Amino acid sequence: MVSRMFRMETGVDKERLALLRSRLADTNTAASPRLRALRGTVDDQEVPLALWALDAAGDLVAGLAGHTWGRWLHVDLLWVDDRCRGAGLGSRLLAEAERVAREERGCVASRVETWDFQAPGFYRGQGYELVCVIPDYPEGVKEFTLTKRLG
Repeated sequence: MVSRMFRMETGVDKERLALLRSRLADTNTAASPRLRALRGTVDDQEVPLALWALDAAGDLVAGLAGHTWGRWLHVDLLWVDDRCRGAGLGSRLLAEAERVAREERGCVASRVETWDFQAPGFYRGQGYELVCVIPDYPEGVKEFTLTKRLG
């Protein structure tokens, strides 16, 4: 039986963090037949995906960074330099990331989080649907989660 006396600590501990992740993964895998089926397959590997748009001088003017996992594309970052906005770079980067995810990695869907002052309208225009709004994250800002089926 586990003792009812517990000591709490704060602080970053890489070994404990790895153990925590491992134990949570084990618990989740045991609880979900879908996760059990996914574990150990190629789709269970988190694979980075990055695309860059460079100007004639080789300077970064736009980029997309994300990853694929579980047959989903997760767009972590998408940025276009102010001077290049409206030229379609964001749409082209997102479309190429979706193509790579769908055709080369077998992904069936994509997800992204964005704040109200960033680009929820942009993503809706690219076929993404709003699935979640978190108010005050951070305080005074709304975070949107949007998803898209990749057909």
